[in-house]
Amino acid sequence: MTPDRVLGVVLAGGQSSRFGSDKALAEIGGATLLDRAVAALAPQCAKVVVAGRAGGLADRPRTGLGPLGGLCAALHHGAEHGYDAVLSIPVDGSDLPVDLVGELSPAPAFAHNAPVIGLWPVSARGALDTLLGENTSHSLRAFAARISARETMLSRQPFNINTPADLAAAKDHAHGL
Repeated sequence: MTPDRVLGVVLAGGQSSRFGSDKALAEIGGATLLDRAVAALAPQCAKVVVAGRAGGLADRPRTGLGPLGGLCAALHHGAEHGYDAVLSIPVDGSDLPVDLVGELSPAPAFAHNAPVIGLWPVSARGALDTLLGENTSHSLRAFAARISARETMLSRQPFNINTPADLAAAKDHAHGL
C-alpha cells in the first residue's frame, strides 16, 4: 500500500488517568507528545488527523469508547475522502519505525503489544460500527479479531507513556540519541 492512499490518525482522546494530567500536552525536547506524534506520522501517509480532541475528529459514534471511537471516526473520514486505509498511532507514539506502513502491510494489521498502532482498511468501518453497537468487548484486539487482522512484530517498539516515570524514561532515551 502506498502512503498517498493512507490517512494517518493520532488517537488522542484518552483520559490520561494513570498519567495524572493531559498526556497529549506533556513535553519531550520542547514539543508536546501530540505534536511529536503528528510529526512522526506525517511522512508516512498523505494526511494526518487527530481524533478525540477539540479541533479534531470527534469520536464516533460517541465519546467514552477509548481508541475505537477515534479509529471509527478516522475510518469513516478516510472513506469519505477517498483513502484506502487508516494508519493509527497513540498520542505518545512518536518513536515509530521509518516505514510503518510497509511493516504493517497488507492491511489489516496491528503491532504486537501495541494494538493501537495499526493499519486498517476503510472497508472495515462497517464491522467496527457493528462491534460498537453490540454489548461486547470494545477493545482494539476484539476489533482486530473480528476483521482477522494480523499481529505484527515491528522493527522498533515505540515508547508507551502512561505515567510520569514513563515520560522521564522517554526523555532520557531522547537525550541519549
